[in-house]
Amino acid sequence: MTTQTTQQKLDERYGRTARSRRFWAVFSVVGVTAMVVVVGWLALTGTAGDTDTSTTAYELVDDHSVNVTFQVTVVPGSALACVVEAQDSDHAVVGWRVVQYPAAEVTTRSFTETVPTVGTADTGLVDSCWVP
Repeated sequence: MTTQTTQQKLDERYGRTARSRRFWAVFSVVGVTAMVVVVGWLALTGTAGDTDTSTTAYELVDDHSVNVTFQVTVVPGSALACVVEAQDSDHAVVGWRVVQYPAAEVTTRSFTETVPTVGTADTGLVDSCWVP
């Protein structure tokens, strides 16, 4: 007659074995490793396309256009795409355009773009830039 402990009885009743514990230990290690790889990959790819933009000037040309001058800092050798927009006094967008630039071997680049508008603009700015 074998005497079983309460833990052994519970393990037997609910199907817990050393094999299932081993499975969960391996599964946990694989899961944690996969998460570390994914987080590392996202961190590396997230910084590769970072851009820093700043509007340096705007000029109201007439009632239907505005010139916007801006700088973009990006990793050398990266092509760029930017959204340049014009806003009225209520900060409503009255004109915008997407412009694309070829890759260059400099970190900071300056551009001036003319944005056509449907109404009188009060300001012009670069909304965002990204590496396509």
